[in-house]
Amino acid sequence: MKIDSAVIKALSLDPVRTTVARHGGSGFSTTAKITTTLEDGTEKHFFMKTGKGKDAEVMFAGEHASLNAIHMVPSLCPASFAHGPLEDAVGGAFLVTDFLDMSGTSLGSEKGSGMSLAAKLAKLHTTAAPIPEGFQKPVFGFPVPTCCGDTEQPNDYTESWADFYAQHRLLAILKKSERTNGKDPTLRSLVEKTVAETVPRLIGDKHLNSGKGINPVVVHGDLWSGNKGRGRIGGKGAVEDVVFDPSACYAHSEYELGIMRMFGGFGGSFLQEYHQICPKTEPVDEYEDRVNLYELYHHLNHHAIFGGGYKSGAVSIMRALHRKYSGKSEI
Repeated sequence: MKIDSAVIKALSLDPVRTTVARHGGSGFSTTAKITTTLEDGTEKHFFMKTGKGKDAEVMFAGEHASLNAIHMVPSLCPASFAHGPLEDAVGGAFLVTDFLDMSGTSLGSEKGSGMSLAAKLAKLHTTAAPIPEGFQKPVFGFPVPTCCGDTEQPNDYTESWADFYAQHRLLAILKKSERTNGKDPTLRSLVEKTVAETVPRLIGDKHLNSGKGINPVVVHGDLWSGNKGRGRIGGKGAVEDVVFDPSACYAHSEYELGIMRMFGGFGGSFLQEYHQICPKTEPVDEYEDRVNLYELYHHLNHHAIFGGGYKSGAVSIMRALHRKYSGKSEI
């Protein structure tokens, strides 16, 4: 496997001292391990994804920005070093990050962060998002679009969290679903009712935290059990609890919990430790319904990508929330 000239330039590698071989797998890209020998004779490893077309460029730009936003907790995820178009493979794109050694072995003398995944995630979710250029305070959104699966997500900066979630997640994924699965009047009516009634009732800016609203924080955005593990970032140091393949944005911390609940893999002890550091948003008695509302997006996204039975999960969530909060007849 030949390493592309664009990667050599981006990382300032010596092509004579550098090799690349296929490594791991991904549903949306080709993955490889880069091994290079530095001037002092030591080896350094990188992880590379490549893909074709504009979609790959958008996906890799989003993942690059996502990893580096989450890397504010350095032991939580690999850092990303470069992304962009390939030179030798016209129409291709690449992303290069720290190599994540998932073999699960480390030397006894190596010291890690000492933090569990729950503690790391809670630290991420209790650190204020940065203030984007042109704004006076942190806002919801992200500098670039990101991809959840192969769904390109708009992340235009929005001061209202309820507006961001309604417009850039629920209504945006409904449009994709209609493109891939065809028009569905019942589904559209349910989503529009959710946006008009349930979203402002449950996550309205004047409702959360007794009218104080919520502060944007960085979320992974696609944290199901398949996107976490234990490994050595950069192939060195102690084995750590880590995450990867993010789809980040500046969001409500509880938004993260929707995808975590959908597929499981995060038990009660995990959430207990997490919430000791990152408390549930007020009103606490609506916490479960808020997480269900956030899980809804991922059911709709999976329906848009895969079709099939994911629609029934989305419909079930929306109807249950409508019965509880709208007080009106069911669609």
